[in-house]
Amino acid sequence: MKPCDRNIKSTLKLTDFMIKLASRGDAEREDVGCGILYGIMLDSAYKIKKIAEKERDAHIKKGW
Repeated sequence: MKPCDRNIKSTLKLTDFMIKLASRGDAEREDVGCGILYGIMLDSAYKIKKIAEKERDAHIKKGW
């Protein structure tokens, strides 16, 4: 596997972890500030994941 593909794979794993953490953090939060933090984390994770998936698909189309 090329290093660039390995990095995309790691990015997708990281975003999955961020989504799980943000969901758990939001469920267990005790104040509004944490809600904002985990909301931003969740939103960011989904945005990064979408870009990484597009890049992964582009690499697949190139035959990498």
